[in-house]
Amino acid sequence: MSDHHLSIEELCLKKGMRMTDQRRVIAKVLSAAKDHPDVEEVYRRATEIDNGISIATVYRTVRLFEDAGILERLDFRDGRSRYEPVSDEHHDHLINVETGEVVEFHNDEVERLQEQIAEKLGFKLVDHRMELYGAPLSKK
Repeated sequence: MSDHHLSIEELCLKKGMRMTDQRRVIAKVLSAAKDHPDVEEVYRRATEIDNGISIATVYRTVRLFEDAGILERLDFRDGRSRYEPVSDEHHDHLINVETGEVVEFHNDEVERLQEQIAEKLGFKLVDHRMELYGAPLSKK
């Protein structure tokens, strides 16, 4: 089984990280999130489970998970760092500029184009990240 099917808590344990009760709650919140939450939102959800968790603990834990390569930080120009579990399945993001909603997508044609562009410029593409920013089309 590849790692991306493991929960954040399981990945932490696999890396030998000490898991306190509060870290477990934060890991659970992050594993369950489908919406790329920022630290404040992770804190809000974590305190619903354990109101003894401080915002400082959430910041420290998120940083710890990020440094361990378990979480990925995303900056979508709104001044808030958002987080998602690191995935070995590549995807890009479309950000709704009106609501802040993040839509994940994958497009093979776009992937091929990016590789071709890098090649034309004399490079082999080793990594990339694409973010699209859009406003919803008005419904007629």
